[in-house]
Amino acid sequence: MINMYEVSETNEMIEHENLDVRTITLGISLLDCMDSDLEALNRKIYDKITTVARDLVSTGKDIEKEFGIPIVNKRISITPISLIGSAACKSPEDYVTIARTLDRAAEAVGVNFIGGYSALVSKGMTKSEEYLIRSIPLALAETERICSSVNVGSTRTGINMDAVRLCGEIVKATAEATKERDSLGCAKLVIFCNAPDDNPFMAGAFLGVTEADAVINVGVSGPGVVKKALEKVRGKGFEELCETIKKTAFKVTRVGQLVAGEASRRMGIPFGIVDLSLAPTPAIGDSVAEILEEIGLERVGAPGTTAALAMLNDQVKKGGVMASSYVGGLSGAFIPVSEDQGMIDAVNVGALTLEKLEAMTCVCSVGLDMIAIPGKTKASTISGIIADEMAIGMVNQKTTAVRLIPVIGKDVGETAEFGGLLGYAPIIPVNEFGCDVFINRKGRIPAPIHSFKN
Repeated sequence: MINMYEVSETNEMIEHENLDVRTITLGISLLDCMDSDLEALNRKIYDKITTVARDLVSTGKDIEKEFGIPIVNKRISITPISLIGSAACKSPEDYVTIARTLDRAAEAVGVNFIGGYSALVSKGMTKSEEYLIRSIPLALAETERICSSVNVGSTRTGINMDAVRLCGEIVKATAEATKERDSLGCAKLVIFCNAPDDNPFMAGAFLGVTEADAVINVGVSGPGVVKKALEKVRGKGFEELCETIKKTAFKVTRVGQLVAGEASRRMGIPFGIVDLSLAPTPAIGDSVAEILEEIGLERVGAPGTTAALAMLNDQVKKGGVMASSYVGGLSGAFIPVSEDQGMIDAVNVGALTLEKLEAMTCVCSVGLDMIAIPGKTKASTISGIIADEMAIGMVNQKTTAVRLIPVIGKDVGETAEFGGLLGYAPIIPVNEFGCDVFINRKGRIPAPIHSFKN
């Protein structure tokens, strides 16, 4: 049972160290909306979302007011739409009508994002799933609140290289479709390996088919809190450093547990998980890069960065699992470039490169996240980067993801502006040697030998 003493203990974190509940994400199953008639399907989807989520935003605001805990975003995740639309959608354009419906429903209930315009194709791809993937550029160009994801690999199934090749083309097409806004559509498109069913964070959130009809998942974030705590143990050994991170993560997770429990009770919807992810923002003092530099790096990207990040990620998870019986989602440290001022600064001074970021994804919670690359980058090169990242996830039995933004009309040395929590990003150079022959092979990369666990 969480008491008010635990909440009051966090007041300093909230007021001075950027602690917040980053999101309450209401997961809604749309399985009971399936229909072979497209018009009926869209009507059912709209009605269910606007009914189940009608009190989400007001409930979040009431909890904020009562407990003094900032809740930055109220969001919705849904069953992957490639499943829901499979009987009714006979073309990519049919899927776009569902995207418009989802956008209208999200606007009606007041949430800023709705995630689940998604397909799960780690082993194979149906025609319907291909239609959804091909609809993504137009869907993201025509909507404001839709977030999309495609899971193209897993440790158990291997990597679907046909889907990887297609996703490289789709990322490039999405960039072109939203080029007037610095290719912003790509900021709402994530390519996954080992995607979790209960992730509350956008743009990769969707509600897995193993989940309940509706569920409350909460994402908490506190990079500033961790950095402030580490300032007090400067010069100390690794044992004290790790203990400090664990204790801080415990306190932060307890805040999320409180909010999740309250939201669940007030809405009459089961509590799912708390995701403790150190998700940075462009705000000063809210940076994962600054935590790593506080640990002892001159700049993030310097030798030792991957080791420091591995330690940080592990201690955050250890502290979090002691604070809640249901820690899930991604839970750990995010390294999105555009959303982290310290990462941006490290790129600008040459300390941080795409290759170093890839190495860091072996030990972080997600992957190559919110990275702006030259708009001229070929689709096959983007597919090659996706394949590399999927391989890291598959072999290491972890979630990895790619959110690359080829900014059309811009090149290395220029900056892309996304606004809000998405921030801005310097264009990072990409290795221009080709991988076309590799990417154009058909089929899938088999699962690794350690996937056989039965």
